[in-house]
Amino acid sequence: MHAYNRLPSSGHTTPSPPHSPLRSPRLRHGRSKPGRSFPGSGHRTFAQRLAWLLLSVLLRRQGIFLFAPLIYISGMLLYMGTVSFDVVPIIKHRPAPGSVYRSPQVYTKLRPEMDSDNSSVDAISTIWKHSYKGGEWRPCVNKSVGGLPESNGYIYVEANGGLNQQRTSICNAVAVAGYLNATLVIPNFHYHSIWRDPSKFKDIYDEDHFISALENDVRVVNKLPEYIMERFDHNMSNVYNFRVKAVIRISPFANRLSFDAPSAVQQLRCLANYEALKFSSPILTLGEGLVARMRERSANNSGKYISVHLRFEEDMVAFSCCVFDGGDKEKEDMKAARERGWKGKFTKPGRVIRPEAIRINGKCPLTPLEVGLMLRGMGFDKSTSIYLASGKIYNSENNMAPLFEMFPLLQTKEMLASAEELAPFKNFSSRMAAIDYTVCLHSEVFVTTQGGNFPHFLMGHRRYLYGGHSRTIRPDKRKLAILFDNPNIGWKSFKRQMLNMRSHSESKGVELKRPNDSIYTFPCPDCMCRMNKSNDSRSSSAP
Repeated sequence: MHAYNRLPSSGHTTPSPPHSPLRSPRLRHGRSKPGRSFPGSGHRTFAQRLAWLLLSVLLRRQGIFLFAPLIYISGMLLYMGTVSFDVVPIIKHRPAPGSVYRSPQVYTKLRPEMDSDNSSVDAISTIWKHSYKGGEWRPCVNKSVGGLPESNGYIYVEANGGLNQQRTSICNAVAVAGYLNATLVIPNFHYHSIWRDPSKFKDIYDEDHFISALENDVRVVNKLPEYIMERFDHNMSNVYNFRVKAVIRISPFANRLSFDAPSAVQQLRCLANYEALKFSSPILTLGEGLVARMRERSANNSGKYISVHLRFEEDMVAFSCCVFDGGDKEKEDMKAARERGWKGKFTKPGRVIRPEAIRINGKCPLTPLEVGLMLRGMGFDKSTSIYLASGKIYNSENNMAPLFEMFPLLQTKEMLASAEELAPFKNFSSRMAAIDYTVCLHSEVFVTTQGGNFPHFLMGHRRYLYGGHSRTIRPDKRKLAILFDNPNIGWKSFKRQMLNMRSHSESKGVELKRPNDSIYTFPCPDCMCRMNKSNDSRSSSAP
């Protein structure tokens, strides 16, 4: 007799095909041959024999698909009966890419291939070889001619912050004084607990040059008249902001003026920053002397050297809240530095610090090792002369060693200058920063690693000197965080990524100021004119 066909019928009865000769008689008739073990027999439990019998029946029927959920649940129940609940599963947390500092492992992995790589010419001989997009620009700051009308009063500002934040205050004060036809008193510099520099204006800048460069646009004096000082007991702190007739005192005054200002205000800022502010003679003499020494040491590259602004001082590392080697000493050093500099700011109740997220977002300062790897990947080799602009590097002996291994011609101001030459500046952070600024200003390439006022002012000043182009490498630190977190990366792959990053800096060309940008970083077109335009013209867009 043929088996009953369970498939839907079209109304006609069709006999089932004969049984397959390959089907086991044992399964068809439900019995086994003597001497052979039936899966449901032996020492199996009753539940296991029942489950096997049910499975055998279902396998013979196409309705198995209807019972699939039941089979799955039964199987899980049988499995769970064999698992001990005394064992707690361990869940391993996998850090997000770029969240962990693994740069030393990457360096160890890449160094053999990096040292044996002779496949390319040193980058300093080829970088920015082609003309810049946007054409050439030249300084174009209009100066007034003739005398000034009678002054409407005096403006006295107190400049806060470090060297370049103070510079912002000075330039803004010039703009406000000129716009209001007021007399500017030489700004006073705040003493800051971080910079610890009591320098006055004339210690950093050439005061006489500043006054004479502005004489037709802004009247500047180095002190208030005696009759006014008598009214305030010879104490400028007795002058209240905006409340005393004839004198205005603004304190502090770093970022109190909008970047999107009228053209007349912008012109005064340009005049102050690029023409009137010149470093004092002692700073300029030593700074230019170090430039000459760097060029001598770069004779193999036609006197060309690159400068790197490295922010890896203890206070910078502490403020970033990033974790590097993760050791107990680093943790204690950073805790002490934060308390010294910011007194409880980082330990306020409810404040959550996430070093992993900071690193992923590209906010961690690059270490000397990371800077070296990046530059070698960009094609700069051991013959490249580097000037390192920096304060005292945290854990310098250990952290600087790999950078010197990669760039043996690296120099700092402490290495280039004698102890006697540096002595007048040694304990004044702003004066030391001014020396670094001068050497970086005249380098072939400037590399910024962390941002801040120092690189922003330098980029603008270099644009002003070099036809509108900053010649600056600005790395993508988010991308770097991911690359430095991959100890398995190969040298060819790493180098390709670094060359692409360098190419991005090269392709920038001339960048024009947008409404809310700073003229201290983007002097085109407010402070500069196109080469093919008339002296007084301004252009607001690239060709």
